[in-house]
Amino acid sequence: MPIHILFEDNQILAVVKPPGILSQEDDTGDPDMLTLLKQDLKDRYNKPGNVFLGLVHRLDRMVGGVMLFAKTSKAASRLSESVRNRDFGKTYVCVVQGTPSKSQARLTNYIRKDNKQNQVTVFNKPTMEAKEAILDYEVAAVSGRYSLIAVKLHTGRPHQIRAQLAHIGCPLVGDLKYGAKPTGGINQIALWSTSVSAPHPVSKEWMSFRSLPSGSDVWTWWTNPQLEAASSMLSRA
Repeated sequence: MPIHILFEDNQILAVVKPPGILSQEDDTGDPDMLTLLKQDLKDRYNKPGNVFLGLVHRLDRMVGGVMLFAKTSKAASRLSESVRNRDFGKTYVCVVQGTPSKSQARLTNYIRKDNKQNQVTVFNKPTMEAKEAILDYEVAAVSGRYSLIAVKLHTGRPHQIRAQLAHIGCPLVGDLKYGAKPTGGINQIALWSTSVSAPHPVSKEWMSFRSLPSGSDVWTWWTNPQLEAASSMLSRA
């Protein structure tokens, strides 16, 4: 599988994950980014033995876009600290069925995951075993029954964007698990990681890595200027 590398130095590796590839290995044994990238580093640099690569954050299997990895344990520790301190920016674009009642808003809910079903439930108030989930969204464009939306995450809960937008009546196109109606010809969930931003683990320079959705499926419903505009919304300068 060709790997699109956005940036690489001695500490970090920023890449574009294709939809359908796992972020890390699971019980299925299907290809995953962490294993593929370790093998790529081993091959490109002719490294003997095991290659270290730290998983800093995850994307759902059917979600594509920017991912950031740590190439050293020091970088992994510092980037993980950035995530905990919410000094780690993640923005997305998605296509939803319908249009939110507000053109832009902050959603604050509480999410509880059922690991057996691999599905989350959203609550409006604090609930036992549910964790706070916060995101900002802004409607970028509307076309008929569908809306192109920019999202900025403030917390990284499982299925957060999918569940919170479905909770306000706007499930992501292709996301049957969270109530989307079947859409002919759509083979992926309409969600893309457009940017990941964080302070460099060594230089502390603020770095941002960006990727536009691939030109297939639901993304062909929108022009490049629309996708560019949406991907720039809510991003940290």
